[in-house]
Amino acid sequence: TSAGGRSQIRAGTMFRNQYDNDVTVWSPQGRIHQIEYAMEAVKQGSATVGLKSKTHAVLVALKRAQSELAAHQKKILHVDNHIGISIAGLTADARLLCNFMRQECLDSRFVFDRPLPVSPL
Repeated sequence: TSAGGRSQIRAGTMFRNQYDNDVTVWSPQGRIHQIEYAMEAVKQGSATVGLKSKTHAVLVALKRAQSELAAHQKKILHVDNHIGISIAGLTADARLLCNFMRQECLDSRFVFDRPLPVSPL
């Protein structure tokens, strides 16, 4: 390609990236790319189900490996003695959320000397 062609490709890439990095920025086409990426990640994630009764709760997650050689990722995480979460989308995002929830539970135990109720989370 010519030098002009390369600069057009670079300009096109820079133009898209300008609207691609933040959840609060709309593209000229009226789209929020980060929201679309998040929705696609959930579609490609594996199924999770949570069931609750008066005395018990159960979390079930389907582990889907990319290939036979790929290691599976944990889809159910322990937050506190009485709280767990299951992951359907990107595990990195869920781990950040899980770490935040763990810290909230620790703070509650330290400040109030009791477990954090589930509802504030």
